[in-house]
Amino acid sequence: MNFLMIFLGEFGMPQILLILAVVLLLFGGKKIPELMKGLGSGVKEFKNAAKDDAPAAKKEEETTKE
Repeated sequence: MNFLMIFLGEFGMPQILLILAVVLLLFGGKKIPELMKGLGSGVKEFKNAAKDDAPAAKKEEETTKE
C-alpha cells in the first residue's frame, strides 16, 4: 500500500512514460496523430468561440447602459 501511495502521490517521468505507453497501446501509432490534430482543432475552435463571445457580452453591457 505504501508503494502505491508513493507511486501515485508523485507525478514524474515514470508516470508520464506509463501514461504514454498506455495511450500507445490503446490507440496505436496511426491514430495518435489524428487524435492530436482533432484535439488541436477543438482547442482552436474553443478559443475562437470564446473570443467571439467576449464582444457580444460587451455589446450587451453597452446597450443596458443606454
